Amino acid sequence: MKLLTKNTDYVVRALIVLAMKRGQFISAREISKSQNTPYQFLRQILQKLIQNKIVVSKEGIGGGVRIVKSPSKISVLELIEMFQGNLELSDCMFRNKICQNRKTCVLRPEIKRIENNVALEFSKITIEKLVKKIGEKDEKKLYRNR
Repeated sequence: MKLLTKNTDYVVRALIVLAMKRGQFISAREISKSQNTPYQFLRQILQKLIQNKIVVSKEGIGGGVRIVKSPSKISVLELIEMFQGNLELSDCMFRNKICQNRKTCVLRPEIKRIENNVALEFSKITIEKLVKKIGEKDEKKLYRNR
């Protein structure tokens, strides 16, 4: 079972790059190279971010995409929901039909509890928080190399 898809992984990494260069337009090609993500795939992801008003784009020389939503307001949960749909560990479906035992299932409330806890934890992780962690790692490397 995958909790995070490549879409979500790529969008998080792209937003980290944009947040670290906040205020600047960065080309999709530059993001793709820096994060080792497939260029065409990344372009589709960026289009969805544009549609959701998280980034804006500018064409031409000096163009690219720029983050416009505050990185402190972009949670990993929001990105999961945007690119994967609702966070679900079990869909209580079998061959596109709702499980007949759904109402009496003793496991379902436990699964829902776990889903709620996982969603809560992902909602606490923001792009800003991840950028800070990168900064802390870089700072530790700097001190180790002295």
